[in-house]
Amino acid sequence: MKFLLGTKQYMTQVFDEKGISTPVTVISAGPATVTALKTVAKDGYESVQIGFGVAKEKHVSKPVLGQLKGMGPFKKMKEFRTSDSFELGSSIDVTTFAEGDVIEVTGISKGKGFQGVVKRHGFHGGPRTHGQKHSEREPGSIGGSGGRAGGRVAKGMRMAGRMGSDRVTVKNLKVVKVLPETNELLVSGAVPGRRGTLLEIVSK
Repeated sequence: MKFLLGTKQYMTQVFDEKGISTPVTVISAGPATVTALKTVAKDGYESVQIGFGVAKEKHVSKPVLGQLKGMGPFKKMKEFRTSDSFELGSSIDVTTFAEGDVIEVTGISKGKGFQGVVKRHGFHGGPRTHGQKHSEREPGSIGGSGGRAGGRVAKGMRMAGRMGSDRVTVKNLKVVKVLPETNELLVSGAVPGRRGTLLEIVSK
């Protein structure tokens, strides 16, 4: 199992030898440090914890600094369940991946604030004519006899509300290019989040 943490940078395109373009996302990935090893005997499960990014000491609690034993402090630490063997304090960088690897990328999607039902759920809205005045983007009826008991709003009714800021995983992305000199991965297609969003990159 291969894994790494990184941040989303921007999208661009690359061309192959036939001149065919592929849209790619540039991810600044690693290097990350192995900060802890969990075992079945001691913890009940096997995993590897890695630290990524540089943080100020005043932003990290003393217990965490003590656990890191001089390796940190890190902006983000994340556990990955794996039985592969790693050495405490070792470094993981983009060279762990190779061109053609199929990966899945997880991140927090862009927050869009409070949105109506047309944008949030794809409702068509009301009619554009026949005397309508203010109902063009309204949701329509939300209750009445349509509910199980009638006269109330049924559970799960799609309405306006906060949109985005969800944990999203995009699977079956392909590593198009690995750039060790700049610690960058070029990944086919789009990944969740804005520029600077923390991403978890996993290849099983």
